[in-house]
Amino acid sequence: MEKLFRGITKFQLEDFEAHRDLFKKLGRTQQPHTLFIGCSDSRVVPNLITKTHPGELFTVRNIANIVPPYRITEEYVATTSAVEYAVQVLNVDTIVVCGHSNCGGCAALNAPADSLEHIPHVRKWLEASDEVKGRVDNLITSDSPEEREWLTEQINILVQMKNLLTYPYVQERFKDGKLNIFGWYYIIETGEIYNFNDENACFELIS
Repeated sequence: MEKLFRGITKFQLEDFEAHRDLFKKLGRTQQPHTLFIGCSDSRVVPNLITKTHPGELFTVRNIANIVPPYRITEEYVATTSAVEYAVQVLNVDTIVVCGHSNCGGCAALNAPADSLEHIPHVRKWLEASDEVKGRVDNLITSDSPEEREWLTEQINILVQMKNLLTYPYVQERFKDGKLNIFGWYYIIETGEIYNFNDENACFELIS
């Protein structure tokens, strides 16, 4: 806890002072340009990897950067409500779905069901990406655990991009050219980020 308190003090003395005018401007309003949907993994820091300032990214993070398919429900749906607010209220013009290497959530998609019995809410959450495993099984070319790992992580990104288009207001704005949707794959140990190219149907290094 002491580390966190020291961090707050350093933020107030250094970062806040360096951007005092920006924080004053943001005090009563926000106009983010991008909805960033990322994994809750502590190694993925959206503003750090995109070099963006406060006010630029509207961020939702969850296990395995999942976007549940759209449905009308009375349940508490955090990710769905974040997408709704970002598009319908904040009018973002870009949505990024960012997956990453060595993703524990994606690894769990390939794990035996009984290994998740002690985390039932996580197991239920991952059902939203059930189709990923089947698609990976159809594409995998070897018994390599490494190939299954990165295929699962990348296919998972594509499934979430597809799920976004089940949201009526997202689909409408995307078709009208008012909303861009990107899929990124972040390699933690190298800092490389790959963007999915629709035309070539592959992830390409952002250089």
